[in-house]
Amino acid sequence: MKSLSPFLLLLFLIVSCKSDKKETTKPLSTAEKIAQAHGFENWENIEHVEFSFRVDRDTIKGNARSWTWLTKKDSVVMQAGDQIVKYSLADKSNIPTNIDRAFINDKYWLLVPFQLIWDSSATISEAKVAEAPISKTQMDMITITYPSEGGYTPGDAYDIYFDKGYMIREWTFRKGNSEDPTLSTTFENYNDFNGIKIAEDHKQEDGSWNLVLDDIKVN
Repeated sequence: MKSLSPFLLLLFLIVSCKSDKKETTKPLSTAEKIAQAHGFENWENIEHVEFSFRVDRDTIKGNARSWTWLTKKDSVVMQAGDQIVKYSLADKSNIPTNIDRAFINDKYWLLVPFQLIWDSSATISEAKVAEAPISKTQMDMITITYPSEGGYTPGDAYDIYFDKGYMIREWTFRKGNSEDPTLSTTFENYNDFNGIKIAEDHKQEDGSWNLVLDDIKVN
């Protein structure tokens, strides 16, 4: 048997390497596509996040709590009125549970597209077409369900409705994975903060209730 010439051998190796790369490339999941659409690839460069969280009802503007989150140091500062609390996410032993619970809740509203990636213990369904709760239009939808034990929201589920560009437009929270919705809101007024796309308004169907994420800084 004749041996391959150096040129043919090199060509064979190049083709083999390309074939191996194709075989090992894993397609993005729906959750990953949603995260990427909201700028997840830019998160590694973020060190400082500020935002405020409030709920406006009818014509009454709610009281805000504000957060400063040093993401690389896992350090958090909360301010609500005259109350200021600073703590490390690695050591929560010296703070009231309700403070950390509030941070986890508010951060979830701010960055739910990224929580789809971060919350590895949760289960995410396959995408399907379903009627969105507010607009009543057909959208793609996935459900993220949390384990029945552990965390602040054991067993809770979120139905997430997204458009063809994988941007979240509406969602439904179902406490304890109940069949009936606990809360449904829009995701609107998207703005870009250093490559991170965040919806600042989350309105209920009649528009009289709006959860507002404000004073956002992402550096």
